[in-house]
Amino acid sequence: MANVDVVLIGGGIMSATLGTLIKQLQPDWTIEVYERLGEVAQESSNPWNNAGTGHAALCELNYMPEAKDGTVTAAKAVAINEQFQISRQLWAHLVETGVLPAPTKFINSTPHMTFVHGQSSVEYLRKRFAVLKGEPLFQGMEYSEDPAVIGTWTPLLTQKRPKNQKIAATRIVSGTDVDFGALTRYLLDNLKAEGVGVHMNQQVTGLKQLTDGMWKLNLRRLVGNHPSIVKARFVFVGAGGGALALLQQSGIPEIEGFGGFPISGQFLRTTNPKLVAQHHAKVYGKAATGAPPMSVPHLDTRVVEGETSLLFGPYAGFTPKFLKSSSWLDLPFSIRAHNIGPMLSVAAHNFGLMKYLIGEVFASKKTKLKALQEFIPTAKIEDWELITAGQRVQVMKKDPEQGGVLQFGTEVITSADGTIAGLLGASPGASTAAPIMVDLIQRCFPEQYPAWEPKLREMIPSLGTKLSDDPAAAAASLAATAAVLNLTA
Repeated sequence: MANVDVVLIGGGIMSATLGTLIKQLQPDWTIEVYERLGEVAQESSNPWNNAGTGHAALCELNYMPEAKDGTVTAAKAVAINEQFQISRQLWAHLVETGVLPAPTKFINSTPHMTFVHGQSSVEYLRKRFAVLKGEPLFQGMEYSEDPAVIGTWTPLLTQKRPKNQKIAATRIVSGTDVDFGALTRYLLDNLKAEGVGVHMNQQVTGLKQLTDGMWKLNLRRLVGNHPSIVKARFVFVGAGGGALALLQQSGIPEIEGFGGFPISGQFLRTTNPKLVAQHHAKVYGKAATGAPPMSVPHLDTRVVEGETSLLFGPYAGFTPKFLKSSSWLDLPFSIRAHNIGPMLSVAAHNFGLMKYLIGEVFASKKTKLKALQEFIPTAKIEDWELITAGQRVQVMKKDPEQGGVLQFGTEVITSADGTIAGLLGASPGASTAAPIMVDLIQRCFPEQYPAWEPKLREMIPSLGTKLSDDPAAAAASLAATAAVLNLTA
């Protein structure tokens, strides 16, 4: 039975980020990574299972909802942007130190835009811009209601659009497109080169804490069906939709009351050179009534393995599977006595969401085309192919007022003794992997953290501060990371 310091379950961006941080901070620790599929980054981190948006709240309206009194506040958008700056700083440091290769292999400058139509939506976007234009991390944002101007930003939005339709858009050129699959592979390749074991086709079938505080993991090699056991001082469950079941299996009381609500999705994709040449941006719109935040429609430039394409969607749907390559019984098997109450409460309070998802499941090709034509009036379905996106398992948890709530975002679960942690939830997920993992390190390794903090500050200069409170520091950080990552400042 092998004894190691750290076991990372799942070969995605979260495990890759945490493993990289720990190896930088404590090089002598032994680390093992176990992935049940034959390759890493094949679920949510795969570039075709997500939109690759470097989520910095530059264009996503769900981070700035309009209140009942009509006001719009920037607090959440600023917080999300602050988190993304931590990721940018870490990536820049890893490029400078040779851990990551040339940045164009995983990140590219792509303007972020928001596009709306209709009088009420235009008035909302105008208010949003007024709030954000003075924020240090949103400097350079432009606003226009002029179709001629918007057409120069991206022609596909305005070609043959009704002249009497009221439209508006914002643009900020410092946005990014990130290939999280490539980033994950580069990080894990570097870890392998430094002696970390990265094991494919290995599924964790048992997870139990021993009396000495160590964790015993039962493993099964899916090729050949060979069992094995490993003991670890610390375990991170970064298995995406598979994390809930493993955390439940661990028996830690902190997971009680948590459930998962899976949402599937599809995108339309085109590589038509004529279309691709006319659009260089990630353009987000407003979500349909009842739609979950991750179903906000958007038209994205994607760069994957050097090839540029356009992606539109997502078209939401429902399946009880928690991963693309898992079981249809995932949802029913996740039900426990401690979470059935919150789950039933969520179902009772989210009838509109269920109705929306069912409608999306049965949406015709004509309906999908109509949604695309809201962005590209000249769109023809024969130019686009339908692809299936990754599963997003949203967090359901106890709530003292409603009994249970559906939470959009991510949630880190840690045991009281800090020996095991796991990540539940979805977007902004990958974009904020660095700050999420730094927070996890601080929570799970309080004894080591003071000695690690100087190194962390070397990697992430703004750690512990708010760039949004200091315009000069914000501008300097954005310029510095842009220079290293070859991005538009």
